[in-house]
Amino acid sequence: MVDVLHGKDGVARAVQLLLEGECVALPTETVYGLAADASNDAAVAKIFSAKGRPNNHPLIVHIPSVEHLDIWATEVPAGARILASSCWPGPLTLLLKKSKQTSPIVTGGLDSVGLRVPSHPLFLEVLAAVNNGLAAPSANRYKALSPTSADQVVSGLDGRIAAVLDGGPCEFGLESTIVDFTTEVPRIVRAGPLSRQLLEERLGGTVEMPLEHDAIVPGNVKAHYQPRTQLRILSQGELTREALEIRESGFIIFSAEMRNKLAGIGVVSSAVYHLPADATGYAKALYASLHALDQLNLKTILLEKPPIDDDWSAVNDRLKRALGE
Repeated sequence: MVDVLHGKDGVARAVQLLLEGECVALPTETVYGLAADASNDAAVAKIFSAKGRPNNHPLIVHIPSVEHLDIWATEVPAGARILASSCWPGPLTLLLKKSKQTSPIVTGGLDSVGLRVPSHPLFLEVLAAVNNGLAAPSANRYKALSPTSADQVVSGLDGRIAAVLDGGPCEFGLESTIVDFTTEVPRIVRAGPLSRQLLEERLGGTVEMPLEHDAIVPGNVKAHYQPRTQLRILSQGELTREALEIRESGFIIFSAEMRNKLAGIGVVSSAVYHLPADATGYAKALYASLHALDQLNLKTILLEKPPIDDDWSAVNDRLKRALGE
């Protein structure tokens, strides 16, 4: 059984376990991460084993502060330092050339490393106590939905990890924005809570955001973030028609129009989730809604297609991968 830890005593126990080479799930402002001492190859190997994650898939290293940047990375560009100083602690990962000390086990054999300082106070307490980097991908089985609560971690990794530190629900609910600084022009290689517009404002320069790329970074696989239940993403018209024909379905909707349409055709169900209509609120609630619907043994989850503008880029990226497209 996974030991669920709470409060100051929980932080102390989490630190002890990490220093002993164990894996502990920790809360971040994005999703829960499965942490291990990034300088301990045997401990990092336990992350891959617990998740069923391929060994060539790199991990993000969470560090205590900006001052630790040069321990794990080398030849850090000025732009990366600007974003580190202005966005950390926060949901931003910088992809940089790794230092000699950074283990290839952590980087999946690549010459680059993803680094970030999380803003969740409990994770920061743990990092300050260990005074070292912690490798921490999302605390889920490989390709499954990322967890945004301690209960979801237990459901997915029970019997596979030592403990989870309960820090409540995550603030953002989607994984961090990853910006690649190993290229001449910085580029977003995973959309997340921090938008291109915000990053360009902080940098005072261009940040590219390709629709597709071949950078090997966390989350950049075709099928990922997937619920166990079949997921279908439909327009309002398609969803209305399907709702009449398909029984034992769950629904994720956000618009008042769709809410009225479902009510008008008599769809009244505890399996209808009304998400906020703004991208930030929607992102925070998305994984939690999918997790909840996954527990109902439904035939399918029908999701109202969200907008496609830049504000919704992170949501649409995760939904695309949830479909395996």
